[in-house]
Amino acid sequence: METYLFDWANLLLRWLHVIVAIAWIGSSFYFVFLDSSLTPPEDEQLKKDGVSGELWALHGGGFYHPVKFKAAPPKLPEHLHWFYWESYSTWLSGFALFLISYLWSPSVYLIDPRIMEWSPAGAITAALAFLVVFWLLYDAICRTLGQSKNGDAKVGALVLVLVCIAAYATTQMFAGRAAFLLMGAMLATAMSANVFFWIIPGQRTMVADMKAGRPVDPIHGIRGKQRSVHNTYFTLPVLFAMLSNHYSFTYAHPQNWLILIGMMFAGAAIRQFFVMRHGFKLGRNPHPWKYAAVGVVVLLALIVWLRPAPVAAPAAPEVVGYAQIRPVIEQRCLMCHGEVLQSKGVRLDSPEALKQHAQTVYQQVVISKLMPLNNATGLTDPERALFERWFSGGAKTE
Repeated sequence: METYLFDWANLLLRWLHVIVAIAWIGSSFYFVFLDSSLTPPEDEQLKKDGVSGELWALHGGGFYHPVKFKAAPPKLPEHLHWFYWESYSTWLSGFALFLISYLWSPSVYLIDPRIMEWSPAGAITAALAFLVVFWLLYDAICRTLGQSKNGDAKVGALVLVLVCIAAYATTQMFAGRAAFLLMGAMLATAMSANVFFWIIPGQRTMVADMKAGRPVDPIHGIRGKQRSVHNTYFTLPVLFAMLSNHYSFTYAHPQNWLILIGMMFAGAAIRQFFVMRHGFKLGRNPHPWKYAAVGVVVLLALIVWLRPAPVAAPAAPEVVGYAQIRPVIEQRCLMCHGEVLQSKGVRLDSPEALKQHAQTVYQQVVISKLMPLNNATGLTDPERALFERWFSGGAKTE
């Protein structure tokens, strides 16, 4: 019953997390597009009101005319929409999912004894420390260099170095699958912290100044915009880290940290292309195709690098029966799928039970290589080949 309830909690939290993440990413992408697509206002009244840019758009059968004020509007509107719950809901649901999926069972999900053998408490503490320490270092970089000459370039370079260090460190400390997800959680925490500690407080200060009749300091808008732009570059790397759990050929590779850095760099470069493309359409900058090209080249290089090595076919196909595969199952599988424990409701301690789950076993053990989880029982490639021949031969029970 406990496993069943955990599965439901995992499903509902994952569903919620995806929904609110779509809302957050969607609004973030829209406002980056909006800022990049604004043109100087033509109407004299808009100019007098302090409007710095406007956009005419057509969507869903209606015309829209959003405008952006250089600092603040002449009069505070009665209804003002705030964009923050999308961010907070995404982080809260994601952390809850991380809690029940990884931190609840650190010995299974976080720790790989072949990489680092340590206590569950130590692994949990280190995982949480990555979320906090990265934010503190990233925030310090932004505070120190963000407003200096060529500040954006300096911040970008140092954050890239910081991400590379974190990628190497996580993959040398945690199971590969957990390391990739932890990197995504680390960047997502920084994104939500940007909203919580900088963007929303700056906006609240601007609104409070307007209500009190004080002039609005534009620095709050400048800082908020800077952190918002950082968030949009983090988005594609975070999405890759979250999706990578389904593709073991990435996180199970001996040089998984290089794969992680490469994929995140490609995502950020491709995002840069889309950000700058909006300005190109208005003639503000040259075509940013180089960024897309760099991202695609990195992806192609990873595809070539990770291609499976050719395997010589056996002279004659060998059919594997249950008798041959039984010792492997007893040694590698039954501690989680036997009489005492039936993880996910799967039991493999009889020929009939194994036959019943043949398709699932083949998919998880041979195709995706997700099982055993983190390969905790040390299933070898020749043993996986046994499963493949057993399944291909009709999943025999004798």
